Amino acid sequence: MKRFAIGAAEAGGPRLLVIAGPCVVENADLCLKVASHLKAACAARGLPFVFKASYRKANRSSGRSFTGPPIDEALAVLARVKREVGVPVLTDVHEVAEVAAAAAVADALQIPAFLCRQTALLEAAARTGRAVNVKKGQFLAPEDMAQAVEKLLGAGGERILLTERGTSFGHHDLVVDMRGLVAMRALGWPVVFDATHSLQKPGGAETRGDRRYAFPLMRAAIACGVDALFFEAHPDPEHALSDAGTQLPLAEAEAFLDEARRVHEAVTERAHA
Repeated sequence: MKRFAIGAAEAGGPRLLVIAGPCVVENADLCLKVASHLKAACAARGLPFVFKASYRKANRSSGRSFTGPPIDEALAVLARVKREVGVPVLTDVHEVAEVAAAAAVADALQIPAFLCRQTALLEAAARTGRAVNVKKGQFLAPEDMAQAVEKLLGAGGERILLTERGTSFGHHDLVVDMRGLVAMRALGWPVVFDATHSLQKPGGAETRGDRRYAFPLMRAAIACGVDALFFEAHPDPEHALSDAGTQLPLAEAEAFLDEARRVHEAVTERAHA
């Protein structure tokens, strides 16, 4: 398994990497509060942490949905989080034209699931030298992520993460096939489980979800041997401006991390037995 640094955090190492934060940059106060809370929670448990927030949400079910503040303002917020809280930052990129600006702030760039086959976007992200996290498309078999890896490597990418976030199952539903986590790890790069986007019921007038399943899906994925855990958290999810149905209450982050660490330690102990 490849190992590499994302700022001060390590991916692919013996400790479970945590990538977490609010869905989108709503304002500076929110991001600073969530980043500080999660940094402390991860540090207390010896878990490396990367803060996540999208500067813009390009894929929304409704044209009336909140997509984020102006890009310059949102990236300035992420820069503040990185500087004031002292954590590495990950954010999504949706267009080639925005990659350079995002890379000037972020330690890792994320390719959204619906864009995981966009060759120019993948190549642009890889050329920045930043770590690149590619979310597996809801329409792809896990083995097909080898093509995304090939594109990144061809453009000079040296730090790659692959994320599972569920597979489309009929209409308005996602299913996580745990076999896919094993299949993607066989590609040799750290695999991330997205515990909250996997809860979505996408489409319709707005994207809904059921956060009741966050804990059991997280436990199952870590038991399969993933290298990192991704989740979104918000102090008041019901009033979040994006993904209100799936973000975890920030107050539950410690319990979520405790269970994640316990399962990861059990898996590690068995592997070394």
